[in-house]
Amino acid sequence: MNQPVKMVFLDAVTVEPVDNLAEISSLGEYTGYPATPPARRIERIRGHNVVITNKVGIDREVLDACPEVELVCIVATGMNNVDLDYAAQKGVAVKNVAGYSTESVTQCTFAMLFYLLNASRYYDDFVKSGRYAASPVFTHLGRKFHELAGLQFGIIGMGAIGRRVADVASAFGARVAYTSTSGKNLDVPGYACLPLEDLLGRSDIVSIHCPLNDRTRNLLSESRLALMKPTAYLLNMGRGGIVDEAALARLLDRDRLAGAALDVLSSEPIAAASPLLSVRNPEKLYITPHIAWASVEARRRLISCTARNIQSHFSGA
Repeated sequence: MNQPVKMVFLDAVTVEPVDNLAEISSLGEYTGYPATPPARRIERIRGHNVVITNKVGIDREVLDACPEVELVCIVATGMNNVDLDYAAQKGVAVKNVAGYSTESVTQCTFAMLFYLLNASRYYDDFVKSGRYAASPVFTHLGRKFHELAGLQFGIIGMGAIGRRVADVASAFGARVAYTSTSGKNLDVPGYACLPLEDLLGRSDIVSIHCPLNDRTRNLLSESRLALMKPTAYLLNMGRGGIVDEAALARLLDRDRLAGAALDVLSSEPIAAASPLLSVRNPEKLYITPHIAWASVEARRRLISCTARNIQSHFSGA
């Protein structure tokens, strides 16, 4: 390092516990806060030339008030919490980490899918309630479940995670197609690229793996969700805001979808008044608190890559 590095991690609780945080803290003077409310961003950033953030916003107000900042490290792939254009104007470098969570998100995608597809909640409850112990029959088939093999699996967003999900779905015997929200990846070998409306209408499973931006905000509106088969499942592993959650709740209540699994929501933590919390058939809806990215291995990779981002910035590499 050619100059002192003074780092502040504004929301370290979002990646802890990890056993390799020293890869960052050993690079210079380090201060970490579990969380930072918006009103305290400036006071905590002042005096530091490196800001590390997962979800804490870095905007014009912060950049103007903290001219010593020269590097913002986002411990995530998405960069929508930083005003990138203004940072560039101010000469502030912004670095994220891509690719670290591919295996974690892929694993969680199928964990959530099979939870719904195999009616896992129902059967687990059946046994633990004592009803199985009281049954005169060795088996109980109270809910239908289906094999993934032969089903049409639709993917929205064919980046690194989408491609990995496609490969795993194919390994299970599903027929995979996709749609591109960016206009890129229009010719992925082995997989058909379809317009969104066609994909929604044909698919038995629709899995979202695209970022949130102007093209994808409210992409799955009520009218588009209504194109899906009543027997289909929706998975959102991309970002909240891509799916109209109120419309999704209504369709689930009307039995217009077989089920939905969401790891991301338009408001995180979930709003207490969210219609998703009051669906009439809660077994049709599986929600996790934005964890798909966060296997132990993925968080270790994330910290290691962030440390390398800091090193490369100050070494001029």
